[in-house]
Amino acid sequence: MAVVGNGRASGILTEGGTGGPNGHDPAVLPRVAPVAPPPAAAPQTPPQVALGAPATYVLPFRAMTRVLTVHTERHLEFADVTDEVARTVAEAGVREGFAVVFSRHTTAGVRLNEHEPLLLEDMARLLESMVPPGNYRHDDFTVRTVNLTENERVNGHSHCRSLLLGASETVPVSGGQLLLGRWQRIFLVELDGPQRRELVVQVVGG
Repeated sequence: MAVVGNGRASGILTEGGTGGPNGHDPAVLPRVAPVAPPPAAAPQTPPQVALGAPATYVLPFRAMTRVLTVHTERHLEFADVTDEVARTVAEAGVREGFAVVFSRHTTAGVRLNEHEPLLLEDMARLLESMVPPGNYRHDDFTVRTVNLTENERVNGHSHCRSLLLGASETVPVSGGQLLLGRWQRIFLVELDGPQRRELVVQVVGG
C-alpha cells in the first residue's frame, strides 16, 4: 500500500505490501474497483434564432417553382414584379426559407431597387450612357453566323447592358413574407422590349 506524505495510507493497493508499522502482517483490505470517469456531456447545439422569435422549430422541407409571364411595353423598362413574387411565396406555404427570382433571357435582368419614377428614369439613363446603341459585331449579320433567327433583333447593346445587371436575385423569407427592406422592390429589367418575358420564381424552405 502506498503511503502519502501525511502518514495515512492511500486507497491504492499494491502487490506485496511492506507489512504493518510494527512489523506484523499488512492489513488485508478489499480491492477497490477503479471508478470510471463520468461520461462526457453531449455537445450543446445553440438554438437557431429566427427573426422576431427566440428560436425556430423544425419544419418540413418544401419547394415550389412557378414561371411568371411578363409583357413589357418599352425598349428599356423596369417592370415591378414584387407583388407577383409575394403571391407565389404565399401559395408555396413556405414560412422560413428563400425565394429565387430568375430571368430566362440574355437581354433582361433582375434587380432590387426603389420604385420611384424619377429614380427609374435616372437608372435608365445610366444604362443608356454606359452602354449606348452603336456598332456591335453581334449586330453585323454579314459576318455573324451563330444563333440567328428570323427577324433577328439589333440588340448587341442590350446583351452588354444585361451583363452589368445579372439574371437573378435571392430574397429571404421569414414568417411567410419576403424580407425586403422598406424601399426595396423586385424588378424585371427589360433591355430589348417590348417583349413577352418569362420569369422563374422558385421558393424553397419549410
